[in-house]
Amino acid sequence: MKRTAMIGHLTPAHAGQTVTLQGWVNRRRDLGGLIFLELRDRSGLVQVQVEPDSAAFADADRLRAEYVAEIEGTYQARPESQRKGGLADFEVIATRVKVLNTAKTTPFELEKGDSVAEDIRLKFRYLDLRRPEMQRNLVLRSKAVAAVTEYLDREGFVQVETPMLTKSTPEGARDFLVPSRQNPGEFYALPQSPQLFKQMLMIAGYDRYYQLARCFRDEDLRADRQPDFTQLDMEMSFVELDDVLSTQEGLMAHVFRETMGVDLPLPFPRMAYMDAMNLYGSDKPDLRFDLKFTEVTDLFQGGEFKAFASAQAVKVIAAPELTRKQIDELERIAKQNGAGGLAWLKRDGDGFTGGISKFVTAQAAELIARTGVAQGGTLLFTAGEWKKAVGALGAVRLALRDLFDLAAGGPQFHVSWVTEFPQLEFDDESGTWTYMHHPFTAPHPDDLDLFGTDRQGEIRAQAYDLVLNGFEVGGGSIRIHDPAVQAKMFQAIGFSAEQARDKFGFFMDALEYGTPPHGGIAWGFDRLIMVMSGATSIREVIAFPKNNRGVDLMALAPSPVEPGQLADVGLSVALDNS
Repeated sequence: MKRTAMIGHLTPAHAGQTVTLQGWVNRRRDLGGLIFLELRDRSGLVQVQVEPDSAAFADADRLRAEYVAEIEGTYQARPESQRKGGLADFEVIATRVKVLNTAKTTPFELEKGDSVAEDIRLKFRYLDLRRPEMQRNLVLRSKAVAAVTEYLDREGFVQVETPMLTKSTPEGARDFLVPSRQNPGEFYALPQSPQLFKQMLMIAGYDRYYQLARCFRDEDLRADRQPDFTQLDMEMSFVELDDVLSTQEGLMAHVFRETMGVDLPLPFPRMAYMDAMNLYGSDKPDLRFDLKFTEVTDLFQGGEFKAFASAQAVKVIAAPELTRKQIDELERIAKQNGAGGLAWLKRDGDGFTGGISKFVTAQAAELIARTGVAQGGTLLFTAGEWKKAVGALGAVRLALRDLFDLAAGGPQFHVSWVTEFPQLEFDDESGTWTYMHHPFTAPHPDDLDLFGTDRQGEIRAQAYDLVLNGFEVGGGSIRIHDPAVQAKMFQAIGFSAEQARDKFGFFMDALEYGTPPHGGIAWGFDRLIMVMSGATSIREVIAFPKNNRGVDLMALAPSPVEPGQLADVGLSVALDNS
C-alpha cells in the first residue's frame, strides 16, 4: 500500500484517521502481551501499539530492531497520563503489520552512535547515516544548497560546471594525478579549485558565475579537511572589493535565515590582517568573546629580563586565575605552536607574584594599567619573533576559551571579514618569496611600485577571508586583470617567463583578450555546514567521508588495482621500503 505520510509530517489533524507508515523499527518492547514499537523514518519517530488480539500481532512479533516495516493503523492521542506535549502525545494502534525486510544485528547501537569509535561508524556508514543526528546534518546541508541556489539565481549568477580533469598547476597543495591512457606518460590533475576556469569565464563575458565545485587536495588531514571536498565557488565582473563583500554578506545572511531562522547582523565587521594577528594571534579570530593581546615590547626592551630584552615582540594576555597545572598545560600548547615558553605572573594587590615576578617590579603598575588584569588574575606572555609570538599566544587564547567556556556568553554565530593580507610571504626553507593566497590575487593599487624592491613584503593584497566562529569558511580576492601586473607577480615568486608560460600559458594568453576587472570567493561548504550544525568535524556533515588517514573504510579505498589496469596507462608500482 502507498504510505499516507512520512512520520514527521503527521499532525493532530490526522487523529482518528487510518494511516499507513513505512520505515525502520527503532525499538521493540513486549509488555504483558502488548507489543510496543517505535517506527522511524527520516522525518521522525512514532510509537506503535499492537494489541494481542490484533490480526497484526503475529507479524509484529517477528519484528526486531532495524527491520523494515509497513504499519497500518489508527493515529490517535495517547492516554492523558502519558502525554508530555507535542506530537509525542500521539501513537498508532496497529491493525496490520507487514515485514518489508529483515536486518542483521547491527555492529553498534545506533542510539549510542556518538560514543562509538569513529572508524566503526565510518566502516558501517550506511547505518551511521540512519541516526537522527546525521540526518539532521545532511538535511541542513541540503537546505543550505537550496538557499544558495535561490539567492544567487535571483542575483543573476549563472551556474557553470568546470572540468574535473585538468592541468597540474602549483596552487599550494599536492595534486591528485590521473594518468592518461590515450597520452602515455602524461597526466591530468584533479582540480584543487576552479580558479583559472572561473576567471576565464569572466573573460568570456559571463559576468556572474557560481558552482558547487568538487575539489581535491592531497594534503595532511585534520578535523576540518578532507582530500575531496565541496567549495561554493563564485566570481563577479566589473566589481570592486566592497561589491563582492556586500554580495557575500547578503548570501550568508539569507542562508542562515532560510535554514536556521537566524538573523545575522549586517554588515559584517572587518579587520585588517595585521590587527587580527596583533590582537588575537590568528588570521581567523573567534570573536564570540573579547580577549585581546596587549603589546608590551617597549616595557622590556633592553631590560634585565634577557628573554624579553631583545625580542622582536612581547605580547601578553590577561587570563582569569589559573592553577599551576593549568599554566603548565597552556605552556605545552604555546610550545607546540612555536613559542620557546610561556611566561606568567599572578596579580597580588598592586604587584605580582610567581613566574617572572622578580623581573617586573618596575613595570608592574604599567602592566596592570595596560592589561586591566583582575585581582588574582594571571598574565601570560610570549616573546620572540613576531609571527611565532602572536601565533603561540593565539593558540593559548583558544585554549582559555575552551577552559572557561568564554564563547558561551557571546552570540551563537559571529561572522567577520579579515582583509589586507600580505601579497607575498617569505619562505625560509626555499629562501624565496611565495604568494600568501594564490598568484592571481590583485595587489593594492597603492603598493604596485613595491614589486621587485626590498619592501615587496609590505605589499597588501586585495584579499579577504570570511570567518565564522574562528573558522575560515571563505576566502577570495580581487583578481589581477592586467597582463603586466600578472607578469610582475610571477616574477616576484621566482617564475621565469618560460616557467610561467609552461604552467599558465593558456591563462596568460586569455588575459590579453580584454579581461574585465573581476573578483570572487570560494566558501568551504563542508566547513560552513560543520559550524552551522555544531559538529566538531566535517566528517559529520559529509555523507561518505574519509577518515583522518584519508581512507574510505566502507569502500576500502584507496586500494591496489589489477596489473592490467596499470599496464593500460603505462605504469608500474615500485615501493620504496628503505
